Amino acid sequence: MAPSSSAPKPGRTLLALFATLVVLAGVAVWQGQTKPKLGLDLAGGTTVTLTAKTPNGKNPPAEQMNQAVKIMTQRVNGLGVSDAEVTKQGSNNIVVNVPGEGQGRVVNLIGTTAKLQFRQVFAIADGKPTSGAPPAPSPSPTGKAKDGAKKDSKSPSPSGSASASPSGSATPRGRALSGALAAPTPKPSGSGAPTAAPTPSSPLVQPSGQPQAPAQDYPGVTDKAVIKQFETLDCYGGDKRVPGANDPNRQFVAACDQKAEDDRVTKYILGPVRVLGENVDKANAMPPNSQQGQASWSVSLKFDGKGAKQFGAVTTDASGAYQQDPNSPRAQVAIVLDGQVVSAPSIREGAITGGTASIDGPPESFDQQYANDLANVLKYGALPLEFKQSSIDEVSSTLGSDQLSGGLVAGAIGLGLVVLYCLFYYRGLGLVAVSSLAVASMVTYLAVVILGEGMGFRLSLPHIIGLIVSIGITADSFIVYFERLRDELRAGRRLRPSVENAWKRARRTILVADAVTFLAALVLYFLAVGGVAGFAFAMGLTTLIDIVVVFFFTKPLVALLSRTNFFGRGHPLSGLDPRRLHRATQKSTAAAVGTSQEG
Repeated sequence: MAPSSSAPKPGRTLLALFATLVVLAGVAVWQGQTKPKLGLDLAGGTTVTLTAKTPNGKNPPAEQMNQAVKIMTQRVNGLGVSDAEVTKQGSNNIVVNVPGEGQGRVVNLIGTTAKLQFRQVFAIADGKPTSGAPPAPSPSPTGKAKDGAKKDSKSPSPSGSASASPSGSATPRGRALSGALAAPTPKPSGSGAPTAAPTPSSPLVQPSGQPQAPAQDYPGVTDKAVIKQFETLDCYGGDKRVPGANDPNRQFVAACDQKAEDDRVTKYILGPVRVLGENVDKANAMPPNSQQGQASWSVSLKFDGKGAKQFGAVTTDASGAYQQDPNSPRAQVAIVLDGQVVSAPSIREGAITGGTASIDGPPESFDQQYANDLANVLKYGALPLEFKQSSIDEVSSTLGSDQLSGGLVAGAIGLGLVVLYCLFYYRGLGLVAVSSLAVASMVTYLAVVILGEGMGFRLSLPHIIGLIVSIGITADSFIVYFERLRDELRAGRRLRPSVENAWKRARRTILVADAVTFLAALVLYFLAVGGVAGFAFAMGLTTLIDIVVVFFFTKPLVALLSRTNFFGRGHPLSGLDPRRLHRATQKSTAAAVGTSQEG
């Protein structure tokens, strides 16, 4: 009789598993990482102490410090850095431990205040001191116009080439808001005089032809101290964080560009805060989109209800200023991060009421890493306090290496005892258990390597302990199946049908046991922190791998071996000899009866 089409095909299952292993190995090689990443206790890392700064010099409130620790922890997890530690030390210090060398960038991002503000621009000039400088005309822009609404496809871009898509940049550094964005803001002239607005070549924004306002004329700016600060401000030297620029309570502030572009830096006079970063509901890094004319990475922002109304109001004012005078600096809305201007696009198509915006820029400066970092610090909100780095040190891994050696020795001893037990008790069938443990080890290794590169997973001592403990959990699954199979043979059934009957009974037990272990690991992972959470993660990972190995390797391998003469005919060394199993059963029964009679 021909075999049924629904009959198990163990050979195909094993081939599928090995093909999956090859794919996983290929992914690890493609990622450029073939070894697991190690945690802080095994590889060392960077330790930085952040000290809170308060206006009165006193210790900050405990609530603000606890909130800062929570936000920093969220930022660490958002960056994909596993095994990092953020702890409060004393009343005004926070200690951040990040595994791995060269983690200065991560430490800086964790401690960034990330106060985001949206302010209307009142004046713009080159970053050099402008006091007493003569007026100068605006230069022509070099970027393309960007417009979230409809745009005449025949309108030339500011660079002089026609562009049918609303693409390009709208700021001195090429970064822009989504929605109705528009006239590019060129770099101010080298004379350093404040400019009233851009002078684009697009027919959508014609230059007024009027002379620039003199350096001492700043319409709408009522704070003379800020005007003086603006005129004497030098954004090319030293720290570009202007004193007072990050204070949301100040009506007018002077600020510099966050980064220089083409060796040019712009400075601004900004009006009152119109939208705060706390009203940003979501922030996500977005890849380039050629269909929308977006050549660089960007950060997409979504405001909450209050923020959407406030953003609609400021864009209404900016658009109105543009309609009255396309060259007015008040047509621009500056995006200010920690007192520095990230971008300052012009608004020309009316209010943006959808509650969304985006920050983008030229590919050379706004790459994937910059977009991800910016989105991460904005996503979890601003720190309630400002911090300064009191100290930064490299941590040695000497102690962890000694402990790792001891742990690996203990794991090797435990694995050896399991192998000896399986070979002694199950004989030839024990080779299946040993092979299954080897496959489980391969899958675990590849999973750890891929997770290390993909999500920043790092092996620490608690993780390794979890992996070692899982050896027993994996061996339990084999034992359950083997004992069910031997029970079938003791009942006088043939081996090949016994393989399937035993599997139907054993898999339910295996799934229930692994489900209980996985749920325990899941609860422990979410309720615990630090090393205990790492132990739980490793145990949960290996529990899932155990199910994969038992279903896709152990059972199919036993099914294939049952077709051989050595196992099919019950060789004494196979571990599946029916006569030996029957005699063992009779001896156990006789012993039980004798004990009952004596009682």
